[in-house]
Amino acid sequence: MRRWALAAGDFVPFGGMDRANHALARYLARSGRDVHLVAHRVSPDLAALPNLTVHRAIRPLGWHLLGGPLLRARASIAAFNLRGAHLLDNGGNTRWRGPTWIHYLHAAYEPDAAETRARVGAAAGRRGFLAAEAEAIRYAPVILCNSERTANDVREHYGIAPDRIRVVYYGTDADDFAAVTEASRVAARGVIGIDRERPLAMFIGALGDRRKGFDLLFDSWTDLCADPAWDVDLLVVGVGAELGAWRQRAADRGLAPRVTFLGFRPDVPRILAAADVVVHPARYEAYGLGVHEAICRGVPAIVSRDAGVAERLSCNLQPLTLQALTRAHVIDRFRTWRDDVPGWSARARELGATLRLRAWDDMAVEMAGIVEQLG
Repeated sequence: MRRWALAAGDFVPFGGMDRANHALARYLARSGRDVHLVAHRVSPDLAALPNLTVHRAIRPLGWHLLGGPLLRARASIAAFNLRGAHLLDNGGNTRWRGPTWIHYLHAAYEPDAAETRARVGAAAGRRGFLAAEAEAIRYAPVILCNSERTANDVREHYGIAPDRIRVVYYGTDADDFAAVTEASRVAARGVIGIDRERPLAMFIGALGDRRKGFDLLFDSWTDLCADPAWDVDLLVVGVGAELGAWRQRAADRGLAPRVTFLGFRPDVPRILAAADVVVHPARYEAYGLGVHEAICRGVPAIVSRDAGVAERLSCNLQPLTLQALTRAHVIDRFRTWRDDVPGWSARARELGATLRLRAWDDMAVEMAGIVEQLG
């Protein structure tokens, strides 16, 4: 039986990199391999699989900064006891000299947090993350990247030869992210408790720093809502240190009726059916699984042109990409979408049908083949 050891912070079926980690581990275990997960958190469905063993590392106070060294220490013990296993980590979670999977490149973006605790933690953690990332990439025989954008960043920041890099795109759960029907749209709006007729934009992302660009969206939305003819409402899905502050800012600007903050939602596939467009003005995005999944449901996206997912957009959706991260540009793209809501939805449905053809198991098969070919 082929043995694998995977190390990552979380193996859970939501989020971006966490969802991908979960999908790979699930495939490997279900295919009969002996799978060992070194992690802070593993979802119960994975932990219950028969050939899967969890080597858990604590994450004190929920801080990644404190949990990282403990995860690396736990991974070193696991690797010693699992000599001969195929090893794969997430860009510096271990000191393994094996292939590494880059979901997010720390060298490509310096976090900008407004909240003091988050800012101090990010600055302190970044130094450690950069050192671990550099070591992992330097010694990895192969570097797996989630997009061409990430691959280019690895080459640029670390001077890695192209023949050591492989791009493996994420997959999709075609059942969870099937094309939206009118019935699912009405049901989703009923669950959220919003008007079933008014156009709805949706933002999905963390509100702990400025990477996802919610501050830019908020300022742009303020300008749009100053126009009496603007008839679109905004739904915000996500948590973070600034969630309370953004709620207060919306109230202070008189935007509370036009912006609804839902916080964390475990049912993102369902509530995506309520949206007419997803907006993602991220300053850095190695991939952007939320955009990918929205399009799979047939929901068009206004997304930064440099996000990894943008390279997978068809030509007929490119006019909605943000060529510049400015208020004027975000507003222009919103108006472009609003001028032809049915047309953009039809274009998104067409691309979504294509994206749904690549399942998570397809991604996992490709990754397993690359890693096991190393011997």
